[in-house]
Amino acid sequence: MQHRSTKSPRPVSDTVFAFPPNRDTMGGTSYFILENSGNILVDCPAWDAENQEFLQEKGGIRWLFLTHRGAIGRVKEIQAAFGCEVLIQEQEAYLLPGLAVTSFQFEFILSPSSQAIWTPGHTPGSACLYHREQGGILFTGRHLLPNQQGEPVPLRIAKTFHWRRQLESIGKLRDRFSAETLQSICPGANTGFLRGQRKVDRAYEQLMQLDLEALREMKPGL
Repeated sequence: MQHRSTKSPRPVSDTVFAFPPNRDTMGGTSYFILENSGNILVDCPAWDAENQEFLQEKGGIRWLFLTHRGAIGRVKEIQAAFGCEVLIQEQEAYLLPGLAVTSFQFEFILSPSSQAIWTPGHTPGSACLYHREQGGILFTGRHLLPNQQGEPVPLRIAKTFHWRRQLESIGKLRDRFSAETLQSICPGANTGFLRGQRKVDRAYEQLMQLDLEALREMKPGL
């Protein structure tokens, strides 16, 4: 029996929507991007009637992009319902046996506006989705999450695959973008710390404020 979400997907902007946290992915937040060349679903929302109806009304899904292994939910059902392509970094594609999956190594272009970027560390195949519209939005999965102040930070937990590699991935994002090309972050969890804002603003500025040297010495949390 399908359970229903307590809330409907909420707009982040005119073309980006955030789903309620999904208990199947440990409270992960997934996103839906309206694209002229085909809509993109970032990670798996709860597979309930309300979310299915929302996706149908918005024109379905062209791509389902998975930011990391912990965001894998009801992929099989989503692909069967919408005939979408599933995109995941190559090191974690084995977790989807029997499905038609597109994998990538470093980067992958989904559309003229959206690109997948490998950012290993949280997991071996952790990746972000960069959407160049609206000043540049980075969908970070659990690579970067808001802290209690709503600031985007890496979180070192017991299950972190490789902490130093995760920090190196942040450094590469800082080298890649600028204040003009990266204005927002849509994190894949901890969205309650955004206090209703639904995205992190001044994203590049806040990334540049991270002290990566100090973070290298951080001990794992829970």
